[in-house]
Amino acid sequence: MTNYSTKEIQERVDNYISQFKEGYFSPLSLMARLTEEVGELAREVNHYYGEKPKKPSEQERTVEEELGDIIFVLSCFANSLDIDLSEAFHSSITKIESRDKHRWTRKD
Repeated sequence: MTNYSTKEIQERVDNYISQFKEGYFSPLSLMARLTEEVGELAREVNHYYGEKPKKPSEQERTVEEELGDIIFVLSCFANSLDIDLSEAFHSSITKIESRDKHRWTRKD
């Protein structure tokens, strides 16, 4: 099992994308790609945990694979806009921990 920090993920994605003249897609194209990947994740979750089984002709994909695709596209999106995902996550979790600290029933 390989463990990557968000910085390492973003660097690896950037190393991959940087070898091509086309570079990163535009933010609008990346948003469309991210939406597509989230839709594919939703489809897999529905197949595995919902009431809609796969057709025999459908390719086997996994939730794990779709989550990996989302991380890749999200990293492309962040890199293209020069956003550090660790910093973005820190801001978000700090806000959530403060805003929602009394929202849910705590475990004993």
